[in-house]
Amino acid sequence: MTFKRSSGILLHPTSFPGPYGIGDLGAAAYRFIDYLAETGCKLWQVLPLGPTGYGDSPYQCFSAFAGNPYLVSPDFLKNDGLLTEEDFSDLPKWPETVDYGLIYQWKPALLDKAYRRFEAMPDTPLRAEFESFCAENNSWLADFALFMALKDANGGVAWNEWPEALRQRESKALAQAREKHADAIRRQQFRQFLFFRQWSALRSYVHSKGLQIIGDIPIFVAMDSSDAWANPDLFYLDENGKPTVVAGVPPDYFSPTGQLWGNPLYRWDVHKNTGYKWWIERIRATLSTVDIVRIDHFRGFAGYWEIPGGAPTAQNGRWVPGPGIDLFIAIREALGDLPIIAEDLGEITPDVIELRDTLGLPGMKIYQFGFSGPDNPFLPHHYPRNCVVYTGTHDNDTAWGWYRTAPQHELDFARRYLNISGNDFAWDLIRSAWASVAVFALAPLQDFLNLGTEARMNFPGKVGGFWSWRMPPDCLTDDLKWRIRELNYLYHR
Repeated sequence: MTFKRSSGILLHPTSFPGPYGIGDLGAAAYRFIDYLAETGCKLWQVLPLGPTGYGDSPYQCFSAFAGNPYLVSPDFLKNDGLLTEEDFSDLPKWPETVDYGLIYQWKPALLDKAYRRFEAMPDTPLRAEFESFCAENNSWLADFALFMALKDANGGVAWNEWPEALRQRESKALAQAREKHADAIRRQQFRQFLFFRQWSALRSYVHSKGLQIIGDIPIFVAMDSSDAWANPDLFYLDENGKPTVVAGVPPDYFSPTGQLWGNPLYRWDVHKNTGYKWWIERIRATLSTVDIVRIDHFRGFAGYWEIPGGAPTAQNGRWVPGPGIDLFIAIREALGDLPIIAEDLGEITPDVIELRDTLGLPGMKIYQFGFSGPDNPFLPHHYPRNCVVYTGTHDNDTAWGWYRTAPQHELDFARRYLNISGNDFAWDLIRSAWASVAVFALAPLQDFLNLGTEARMNFPGKVGGFWSWRMPPDCLTDDLKWRIRELNYLYHR
């Protein structure tokens, strides 16, 4: 697919301001979209939108298809008559960043109040919407809702620690569970209904402003997910549901021992025998919620790092061939042209480049990585047009944070390359990225705000304490808007 020269801002919905402890799909989201349109930007990039679990990472979700109910706007539920002011009597005093522990206690209880009121309103027009949603999404929703209900019933432990009959999905045990936990299952379905109803409305508003959403999906699913539980034959799992091999990457820029992600690996031979049905449905579902898809760890389709199950680090793995172009041919035949961005970072070999270029997909250029010397491929004078440049992503320090901690020789080269003093480094980096030939130029909002390491979203390989940054309530000023708009005008974005 051919993209049009554009620019945008990377900002996950959890980072929106608001009174409920975590950003949501309410009024602040709409104000941001208005602002984004006024800057002349055409793209809003988000992280994966699935339900987060241990570690709070949107790249380790309980489902590749479900939405995150913590993003549901309580204010919009009040507008729907599902909540009243009395339901907020226990509103906590929130910190400035997202306190996921507190969110996990308060938000589900609030959503349960909405569910009980919904069930007590048999004549509400929402009922027909809800039933239609459940029917249209039954292919993934039935398993997901049951999975979450069983997870709650089993104290939150991973599914491969459940009683054997449930772990093995014995039909009698599942039938009994559906009957026993019918209300809990319906409650989970209702949460998904609320999320997708609000997200669909927001996406329609995005489109009305002439904008597009870049979504994000990780190549692998979480071990503790409804995907792995409901489709064990698609993964390398033993008879007890334990992964025999897991995903990660070898030692790299971020970690001297590599990154041990722990995701189960796909049995690509089984996927191929099904015509890649699960992947086709995953991409179809994603493209029903976003307009362009960034696939995280795209290189895994050419070859992936296989680590023995139970290994303490990612060091002792091996490269194994992925499905290659065969998978994408199947997806294209089913869905048509693919609006995909290939996250082609890390240890990139010729087979990865060949796959990306054969498919005609834009790769990624992280400007922060470029300042080792003039031959560095992350510098703009090496860019092809068909690429996406980022000042940095959710996995990087902020531009200003990088500048304050980078090695001296990289700082010296950065100042020479950009012909700057360094006093306004984040904006100098943004300006140069916008001026490049890259078809898309994007930067996290943190870089536009010139924030330091305290605003960093994530650090790869580390668990806990991340994904919690929230934007200051009054940071979207007129001065900032016109500054961004000027760059978009000057560099024809």
